[in-house]
Amino acid sequence: MTSATELDRADALAEYPKQFVRSADVVAYLDGNSLGRPLLASRDRITSFVESQWGDRLIRGWDEGWLDLPLAIGNDLGRVVLGAAPGQVTIGDSTTVLLYKLVRAAVGARPGRTEIVVDRDNFPTDRYVVEGIAAELGMRVSWIDASDAVTVDAVASAVSDQTAVVVLSHVAYRSGYLADAAAITAVAHNAGALIVLDLCHSVGVVPVELDAWGVDLAVGCTYKYLNGGPGAPAFAYVRADLQERLRQPIQGWIGSATPFEMGQGYTPAAGIRGFLSGTPPILGMLAMQDTIDLIERVGLAAVRAKSIELTAFAIELADELVPVATLATPREPGLRGGHVTLDHPRFAELMPRLWARGVLPDFRRPSGIRLGLSPLSTTFAEVELGVSAIAQELAR
Repeated sequence: MTSATELDRADALAEYPKQFVRSADVVAYLDGNSLGRPLLASRDRITSFVESQWGDRLIRGWDEGWLDLPLAIGNDLGRVVLGAAPGQVTIGDSTTVLLYKLVRAAVGARPGRTEIVVDRDNFPTDRYVVEGIAAELGMRVSWIDASDAVTVDAVASAVSDQTAVVVLSHVAYRSGYLADAAAITAVAHNAGALIVLDLCHSVGVVPVELDAWGVDLAVGCTYKYLNGGPGAPAFAYVRADLQERLRQPIQGWIGSATPFEMGQGYTPAAGIRGFLSGTPPILGMLAMQDTIDLIERVGLAAVRAKSIELTAFAIELADELVPVATLATPREPGLRGGHVTLDHPRFAELMPRLWARGVLPDFRRPSGIRLGLSPLSTTFAEVELGVSAIAQELAR
């Protein structure tokens, strides 16, 4: 097995980890799939914004570009990361709120259909939102019983002529399984259904081509591989030809056609702006711009290539150093996203000791340690140190 030192020396992205804010007491940060490190450029951008734009321009800032940020950043995100033409992506609200908006809008666009398809191992938010909408509208949830791997065949078996919408995560939050989004979208369309794709664990680390795949709707968070910061607003993608046919359910002032007239009655704004609701969270949007810029310079293909190398190295180390653990993540590179999950019944007790050592993976019940490896900020040395620490603590 090639050593971490050799891999870091050969790493085409070796210059970038030093561009992130580092913590002296963290020796291995392996949780980039939960919260990404901040870029030094983002620290400077936020400081400058507080001092000059917010502090100096004050309320005038809304007329000087702030109101356009959700769509401007959305266009950049679409162009650089999502494979989406302009006018289809916007920033704002949490992932949960955007999921509700888009799933509810999709159901409304399929009147007479009675079911929503989702898998039992999807992230809780996705399942809870679907269950809530189904209860609200008297619909049925059609469950895909798949163990962290939603395949094309599994979706084909679940959909019917009563399916209004399929809700699916591109990368499974627990196992890291990478679904075939293009083929699954085709299956949903063949059944006459729309698809809502959750990109939380793939955006910024796995190439995405929403337009080319024919995806109808998508959401994703920006605080993982996009390094937007804790609680940074999510993004929504609505395919252009659907925008005038869908009606999102949270009719807020900023999404109206004439927000500053504040008149009676709601008329949605044309295009993607009509999917906004409340005042844009400007501070929360700032940091992700630096990561989008960095990905554009580096190229998403290079990010994905290092991601595959990092996850392969983590799996090799786990095989060698933690053979008693069970690998929950696919070994085939084309079937996994940017994180690796190892299972062992004692892993829960290890977490406080690992964190005390400055080794920061995360834990997903019942028994999984996730190694979230962000290619732009994670070194191979960190991976080696982290997996070694898991092995040492397990041996205690």
